[in-house]
Amino acid sequence: MRGSAVLVAAALLAAGCSTSGTVVNTGETPQSVATTTTAPPPQFGTAHLVDPNGYIAQVDGRTGYYFSTPSGRWHCAILPRDKAGCQLAGGLSSGIGITGAPDEVPDGAGGTTTPNALAVDREHDAAFVALTTPEFSLPAANVLPFGKVLAVAGFRCNVQEEAGVSCVRELTGKGFTFSADGFTPQYTDVP
Repeated sequence: MRGSAVLVAAALLAAGCSTSGTVVNTGETPQSVATTTTAPPPQFGTAHLVDPNGYIAQVDGRTGYYFSTPSGRWHCAILPRDKAGCQLAGGLSSGIGITGAPDEVPDGAGGTTTPNALAVDREHDAAFVALTTPEFSLPAANVLPFGKVLAVAGFRCNVQEEAGVSCVRELTGKGFTFSADGFTPQYTDVP
């Protein structure tokens, strides 16, 4: 009985290893399989971080982290898990005063208008925008000192004497850097 069990097992093993079928070589070059790689999220330093609690405020029932630039010209905010942006401290005047800013941007009603802010959000690249309410301005906002970084809920911003103001969405690395002299659609980290 034991011998026949071994014989059956050997037969099954041999059947599983057999090469029935024919291999046909067509002479065609095999197609390579495309591989996609996702770049890892950017890594940001922690050496220059400020305590975000010094910048937190409730505005119209929404928590935000607001700061002013050392010059007082710009007001900026990080609205947690939504967006970061800046606008002139004087309010929503016509024009933003940044060399290279577009003359017109979409206004949300199907038309165009003059941009009055710069923002980066969860889903879009950094862009000039037209705000209808001052989302990034808080008159009593604390100054974010030169060379310091405010990082909250997936966004970070800094102010540098040479580069200007810079904000980024940490997960994607999409961001902006601007001063009155110009704009670049990328984040500039504090050295």
